[in-house]
Amino acid sequence: MIVCMRPSSLSYSFGPGPLTPAVRALIALNVAGFLATFLLPSLTVWFGLIPALVVERWWIWQPLTYMFLHGGMFHLLFNMLALWMFGLELERLWGTRFFVRFYLVAGAGAAAITVLLSLLPFPFADDIYGAVTVGASGAIYGLLLAYGMTYPNRTIYLIIFPLPAKAFVVIVGAIALYSSVTAAGGGVAHATHLGGLLVGYLYLTWTGARVGSRLRSQWLRWRMARMRKTFDVHKGGRSGGPDRWVH
Repeated sequence: MIVCMRPSSLSYSFGPGPLTPAVRALIALNVAGFLATFLLPSLTVWFGLIPALVVERWWIWQPLTYMFLHGGMFHLLFNMLALWMFGLELERLWGTRFFVRFYLVAGAGAAAITVLLSLLPFPFADDIYGAVTVGASGAIYGLLLAYGMTYPNRTIYLIIFPLPAKAFVVIVGAIALYSSVTAAGGGVAHATHLGGLLVGYLYLTWTGARVGSRLRSQWLRWRMARMRKTFDVHKGGRSGGPDRWVH
């Protein structure tokens, strides 16, 4: 549940609205990947993320393909719900091209972090090294981080508890970090979740100047539109004359 402040009242809305082009395409690809592995389960071995195969056999496509597969209907449903709730506003803000690039970088970067963690000389790494990881969760956690940075004070409900987006991101990040170094987590790839948060943060920091410039440009356009409405600006007088614009 997302709470939005309006100028005249406080209103509640579930989700940010209709699908944008990239979110629609990503949902379609994830549904297609789920159906493909449902009909041919062996595809999970080929296109899921298995660090042992990436390292030993150089199956280098897996860090990209794993994010379009899912382990069950509810796994797919909740990831796509999160993509819809957090991705739409970011795609509208950033534009489709940057949004898709960020999504793929966060997902593939999460896979890279998972592979690196699987090589560490600690007990939890052995579980990760030979396990199959599937799902868009790495990319979704990257989107969640980006949403928290962009709308830090937007209210998100953690079960029934309202939290600002920045606090929500800190909590889920802490859970992912703790789970990734203590246990396998019941099949949930917490290391991948943590990787999505980390890579998403690094990518946004790296591209921050460009994103910040775009945000400032949008803010200035909004301010100009508000000023025109406030002062009722319209054309008047001779073209090029001193009274061409009447307020």
